[in-house]
Amino acid sequence: MKSRKLSIPYIFWMLIFTMIPIVMIGLTAFRNKAGEFSLEPFVKAYDYRNVFLKSLWIAFLSTLICLVLAYPIAYLLSKMKKTTQRTVQLLIMVPMWMNFLLRIYAWKILLQKKGVLDMTLSMLGIHGTYIGNTGAVVVGMVYEYLPFMVLPIFTVMSKIDYNLIEAAQDLGSNGLAVFRKVIFPLSIPGVISGITMVFVPSASTFLVADYLGGMDDLMIGDVIDRIFLNDQNTGSAISLILMLFILVFLVLMNLFGDEEAIA
Repeated sequence: MKSRKLSIPYIFWMLIFTMIPIVMIGLTAFRNKAGEFSLEPFVKAYDYRNVFLKSLWIAFLSTLICLVLAYPIAYLLSKMKKTTQRTVQLLIMVPMWMNFLLRIYAWKILLQKKGVLDMTLSMLGIHGTYIGNTGAVVVGMVYEYLPFMVLPIFTVMSKIDYNLIEAAQDLGSNGLAVFRKVIFPLSIPGVISGITMVFVPSASTFLVADYLGGMDDLMIGDVIDRIFLNDQNTGSAISLILMLFILVFLVLMNLFGDEEAIA
């Protein structure tokens, strides 16, 4: 009974700030500007299918790069002393203390032509990643969401029973076999959590592509932001489609996680 009472504030919070806005978006998505029931907003939303697919591709690419970078970082972090772990975790989180917009604007300055990165790469004879292309957007996304991939994987890895690793070594497994048969399977829950925490906000984010990308690199979040003031019905329809896709993605990731746990 006490636990139910403690959950009441959370239920009210979810009802007011989550469920009611979703219901309002759903009702608006199925109406035209005259307030009548209509599927016209979804017909208009179909015109932005290429932007939607481009957003998913950028989100997928950013998530993949975050995973490739975060996994070895998390692994090395799990092997460090506790005091060193806390220091490194602090360094990973420090950029998150700065305003999101300021961090993106800083990358805009770094990636612009004749900027610091451009001049450095030019000295090395390498073509730079400039503002206005997909590469710059991916760089910004990876920078923003890398901590959300590192920390879940590290949390799971730090809880792996070292006796299992020793047992595998005693049975004749080399380092690669131990990693493949023990460490990686046990770290799957952290990987799934990291993928979820990076892919979901990446697919729906805005401002990153608006600042670092060109007109061909706008993401679906930027489209919703731009058209919502003039056409709330179409903006709501696009938002509803995006929410449904994210819901399906979360369900699939949870099912995959359950299968790994059973295995």
